[in-house]
Amino acid sequence: MSERRKLVVVAEDEPAIGDIIRRYLERDGYQVQLVVDGLAALHAAQTRAPAALVLDIGLPGMDGIEVCRRLRSDGDWVPVLFVSARDDEVDRILGIELGGDDYLTKPFSPRELVARLGGILRRAGRPEQRSRVLSVGSVHLDDSSRRTYVGEDEIDLTATEFDLLRCLMEHPGQVFTRSQLLRQVWGYDSDAVSRTVDVHIAALRSKLGAAPILRTVRGVGYAAQEASR
Repeated sequence: MSERRKLVVVAEDEPAIGDIIRRYLERDGYQVQLVVDGLAALHAAQTRAPAALVLDIGLPGMDGIEVCRRLRSDGDWVPVLFVSARDDEVDRILGIELGGDDYLTKPFSPRELVARLGGILRRAGRPEQRSRVLSVGSVHLDDSSRRTYVGEDEIDLTATEFDLLRCLMEHPGQVFTRSQLLRQVWGYDSDAVSRTVDVHIAALRSKLGAAPILRTVRGVGYAAQEASR
């Protein structure tokens, strides 16, 4: 972490949970701004340029989904870690094109939240070692600029989506299990959160639109189509 501590905006309307998150993040070296409603979260994101947001879904006034949607519509792709009270909200959170990077379902371990957030920030700030363009079908991924195109049209991806797509496109035709993708993209060693892979694949497919380069291998995992020869 840099000498200037990274600012994380935590939007949580349950005081006890918010205080626990704040204490664990500060213990890990982050600067934390704790807010209790959606409007305050949006204002903090727009005025303080945080390194990341931790957004509860059920915020009063404006929910976390709407906060993220407004930021994305303004071209702000600050990393977002969603916190959800119900697991069945995950598809609605990440399966649509508003760009959440990860999620946790309550109750969760504060240590896991810190670890997940650290992983998001590492992916968002990962330096590229070389310039290269990966191409599968009409999809082109530029490593050096971290830009993705379908044909001539650029599409916006979160840091997590970009790294997931790159992992698959680097090995076209190779089938990755969810556990392998969790280790290579998220840095997790557990199968307990494997559904996050499915959700991010769904988000990628939505953004790639008519470019069907991702395939599901039922009972195994996912692969990118083999490049045309």
